[in-house]
Amino acid sequence: MEHPALLLDVSRLVWRRWAGRLPTGIDRVCLAYCHRFADRARAVVQWRGAVRVIPARQSRRLFDLLLAQGPGFRAAFAATLPATVAGRASRADCRGQVYCNIGHTGLDHPALPRWIAANALRAVFLVHDLIPITHPQFCRPGEAERHDLRMRHALACASGIIVNSAATRHELAHYAAKRQMPLPPVLSAWLGSPELPAGIAPARIDRPWFVTVGTIEGRKNHVCLLQVWQRLVQIMGPATPLLVIVGQRGWEAELAQAMIDRDPAIAAHVIELGRADDAQLAALIAGARALLMPSFAEGFGLPVIEALQLATPVIASDLPVFREIAGSIPLLIDPTDGPGWLAAVQAFITDGPARRHQMAAMTHYRAPCWPGHFAQVEAWLTREQLW
Repeated sequence: MEHPALLLDVSRLVWRRWAGRLPTGIDRVCLAYCHRFADRARAVVQWRGAVRVIPARQSRRLFDLLLAQGPGFRAAFAATLPATVAGRASRADCRGQVYCNIGHTGLDHPALPRWIAANALRAVFLVHDLIPITHPQFCRPGEAERHDLRMRHALACASGIIVNSAATRHELAHYAAKRQMPLPPVLSAWLGSPELPAGIAPARIDRPWFVTVGTIEGRKNHVCLLQVWQRLVQIMGPATPLLVIVGQRGWEAELAQAMIDRDPAIAAHVIELGRADDAQLAALIAGARALLMPSFAEGFGLPVIEALQLATPVIASDLPVFREIAGSIPLLIDPTDGPGWLAAVQAFITDGPARRHQMAAMTHYRAPCWPGHFAQVEAWLTREQLW
């Protein structure tokens, strides 16, 4: 079935690439949408409240540039910048079309809802989480207020909202009810799992290791793991397994960063990797005794899915979203239960009963995929008459 063209907002991808930032989980979702709809979409770029719809030919160039993921983005983008910025569509040119915003971009700015209303657009947003609202203590100052604006604007002007999990849908419905705002049609569609590089072999490290993946920030609860490793060093000495931390340094994590930098007791047993490409990350996960995810809050949890794809056990916080996407396979522990995390890590250093049970439970695991996600999304867009 041939679907109509849409307006795809790529602002987040453009400005993060311009700043040289590494792709986050949200960026990867934006890229998946870009790949899916590039041949039937025009790009939308926002800058300080100005919204531009890029003509079709320049849009195709921009999509290709974003999907290439190679070096030299600034120079290539700057070469097309005059056409991009000057390519402002007339109101009639995009009136009544579907506008798709996957990265929360610009939703805290009043200009975006005004532009949507002025052009009678059918706006569809993907809401990744409400963590800045539900857990403001783990976010940058002011982020709770900005995210509140994003959610208010989304509810006020969306023709439909996609969420990444039933857990996020529950949070959004609770938010809308609390503020007495109507909830537009909502689709819960799991995100596609990462495409694993071919021929992944476990990394070669001279002793057992565990891996945790995610920005080093307060919400990810690295302090819990570092305290576990302090205790392991006391118990096991030189035989302590490695903890491999994969993630850039973020915010509200001063204690965790100080422990990594200054605690000699764990220096020989913790490796921090700020950058890891897809193949390196997959190899680290594939050979790990377990993936560790002690987060206080998550909107989805792609590392959990990637670990299960690679037949690597998972020890994670007992969060609704982890129960939703992984069922009874992972070992789930309260993120504040330090002794529980210590006992779990100790149990998974060797192939004891808990680890063997999880390895057996993973045999029939099937990861969510992007074709499945988009089949849901496109059927829902048709059913709700959004395109």
